[in-house]
Amino acid sequence: MPALQTHRARYSLLTFCQPGEAPLNAGVLLEDSSSNTLHLRLRRDWDEVCPEESDTLEMLPGHLEEISRQMGAKEALAFFHDRLSNAFTATEPRETIVENFSLALARLYREHIESRVKRWSTHVPRYSLTAAAGPFRDNSVIEESGWEEIPPGVRITQEMFAAEVQGGSMEPVIPSGSLCLFRRNTAGSRENKLVLVEALGDSNDRYTVKRYRSEKRSSSGEEWSQKRIRLESLNPEYPSWDLDETEDRYRIVAEFVSVLS
Repeated sequence: MPALQTHRARYSLLTFCQPGEAPLNAGVLLEDSSSNTLHLRLRRDWDEVCPEESDTLEMLPGHLEEISRQMGAKEALAFFHDRLSNAFTATEPRETIVENFSLALARLYREHIESRVKRWSTHVPRYSLTAAAGPFRDNSVIEESGWEEIPPGVRITQEMFAAEVQGGSMEPVIPSGSLCLFRRNTAGSRENKLVLVEALGDSNDRYTVKRYRSEKRSSSGEEWSQKRIRLESLNPEYPSWDLDETEDRYRIVAEFVSVLS
């Protein structure tokens, strides 16, 4: 696999302080100097943090994004640090190394922001299963291990859950050790989608992630019959294999949605 390109970047934490209360981290501002872009992510539990101002505070991300578009990333970061508002301040920028700005923003948010859990609104359940991006991985006990906040812009449904993926076979889309978002009970074709596969009939539950591919042939008239199902690794250094559709040995559990961190 080719080496991933890294970038030097700076980030600040946005803090919020109400009179008489300790400040709390409200968001992350991540500067991409190469594109003069400011990536930002703010907490979304204002209805619990500051209910009397929640309607206004929920509009803050759009306001900050507009300022950063007009001023550019570097100038906006300085502006937020020097004179944002009485309630909000931005910390001094810190240096960091970034491979992917979206994933870096998610990582920094997870490290610094402790938001309230809002089930099925901003959070989905996280399960203790670890799927393999490679051979099937054993999981002796699978249980809910908490709730994971999902980035803005994702329409959350009760078919969604988070789980970890280990191994390099699905790189570069899914780096080893990634926490991923999956969706159960999806309709429509699975062709070319990344799927979570369960191996049945073992003493422990065993899971892997692969790309679903199928070849079809005409059987009679306009009807089609499935000829071959293949589970493919994205990384050519790892094997792929065929599934025998006549054997009840495997089950497609869910479809991959995105990498969370």
